[in-house]
Amino acid sequence: MPPNLTGYYRFVSQDNMENYLRALDINVALRKLVCLLKPDKEIVHNGNHMTIRTLTSLRNYIMDFDLGVEFEEDLGPVDGRKCQTIVDWDGDHLVCEQRGEKRNRGWKHWLEGDQLHLRMTAEDEVCVQVFQKVK
Repeated sequence: MPPNLTGYYRFVSQDNMENYLRALDINVALRKLVCLLKPDKEIVHNGNHMTIRTLTSLRNYIMDFDLGVEFEEDLGPVDGRKCQTIVDWDGDHLVCEQRGEKRNRGWKHWLEGDQLHLRMTAEDEVCVQVFQKVK
């Protein structure tokens, strides 16, 4: 049975965000700004429904979905694109596939103790973020 990711998580670290954003064609000024942000994550996991809120001082991004059901995701706040998205479990990893203009786009969330890990991919770039559960 997959873990329940419900909780509030504070940013701990990230690796390779600038190159990941470059792969998404984010302009240099916005890349520099985003690399300075320390987002929090709030996840509500209720059965097959999940809401993931990424909270920053610049803007928030809310992803609300049913597991295993494809939907059109508006990534306007991120990079101005729309894509076909599906999120489901692969063992104890929550895996998101985002099909659209960018090859190999998506992410994985998993827990290691009280730390939430996020691995984001776009093209050939990988960015890893770590968050600490605080409640």
